[in-house]
Amino acid sequence: MKCPFCTAENTAVKDSRPAEDNTAVRRRRACEVCGGRFTTFERVQLRDIIVVKRDGKRAIFDREKVAKSVTIALRKRAVGDESVEQLVSGIVRKLESSGETEVSSEDIGELVMDALKTVDPVGYVRYASVYKNFKDPSDFARFIESSALEDGGEDT
Repeated sequence: MKCPFCTAENTAVKDSRPAEDNTAVRRRRACEVCGGRFTTFERVQLRDIIVVKRDGKRAIFDREKVAKSVTIALRKRAVGDESVEQLVSGIVRKLESSGETEVSSEDIGELVMDALKTVDPVGYVRYASVYKNFKDPSDFARFIESSALEDGGEDT
């Protein structure tokens, strides 16, 4: 494993433990050259999933893109890193267990929104504002109102 600080290839595993509901292994590593410490995660990958984008282009699914967008939506919210990892892992498991080799970016966006809705309502609305391309404040109001109606009138 290359060191992210000095790019040396001599790194040592200092600690390993299960992570994300035992679906990954978290490894603490130390670079033998510069002494830098970093964490890696090892996960099972069943197969490559191809994302079909809105413009028809295809790309290999990137777990980190989902994690980044979720992290941005939850910025400055009381949601821990472990919860974000569990949320992203849940989405990846759903995609892998679907049996489909191609999935639309819209389907991924809906999975992210569904997951965020259960974790943090503000993060859910933040993500939706980008995903659904809100143009002005009235878009937020309409979205929140329609979400409340879908939930049977409960507050989100």
